[in-house]
Amino acid sequence: MSVLSDIMSYNQKFVEGEKYEEFRTTKYPDKGIVILTCMDTRLVELLHRAMNLRNGDAKIIRNAGAMVTHPFGSIMRSILVAVYELQAREVFVIGHHDCGMTSLNSESVIEKAKKNGVSEDKIDTLRHAGIELDKWLTGFESVEDSVRQTVENIKKHPMFPIGIPVHGLVIHPETGELDLIVEGENAEGNAGLKE
Repeated sequence: MSVLSDIMSYNQKFVEGEKYEEFRTTKYPDKGIVILTCMDTRLVELLHRAMNLRNGDAKIIRNAGAMVTHPFGSIMRSILVAVYELQAREVFVIGHHDCGMTSLNSESVIEKAKKNGVSEDKIDTLRHAGIELDKWLTGFESVEDSVRQTVENIKKHPMFPIGIPVHGLVIHPETGELDLIVEGENAEGNAGLKE
C-alpha cells in the first residue's frame, strides 16, 4: 500500500469518526501571530508545543530555512496577507539549529537534479534566462544571521506596516528551547492597523 493509500484510508475514518471536532477554529489566528519557520520534520509538532500553540493560534508559513529571499515571492505575500487580511499583529521568524540549509551547496543540488533526469540543456536555459541558480540554491552559514536577515527583509518591505513587531528566534530541534535573536519593537503610539 502506498503512503497516499494509507493517508486516504485514515482520512476516511478520521472524518467518519468526527475527529475533526477538536480542531475547529476560524481562519483568524487566535493569538494574532504569523510564524515563518522551516519545513523540517522535527518541528511539525515540537514548535507548537514549545510555544504553547494550539490549532488556530497562529498562521504558520513553512519553507526551507525559514527565509524571505525574494521581496515579491509567495512567502512575503503570505506574511502580508496574514497581517492585512487575517488580523496577525506580530511576526515570528523561527529558524532552527542543524538546518539542512546550513552550507547548502548549489553544485550538489544541480548534480543530483542531473542524475534524476534534468538535462544540462534545461540548466543552461535557466542560467541564460537570468536565473542565478548558484545563488538561488545556496543556503547560509549561520542560522542566527539568516534569521536576522529575514527579519530585516520583512521589516524593510515597502508594503509592510509600521508598528508590527517582527521577532527572530532559533529553536533547538532536540529540546524545543528557543533562543531570542531579535526582539521586535512596537512603533510608539501605534494604534494598530486601520481597516
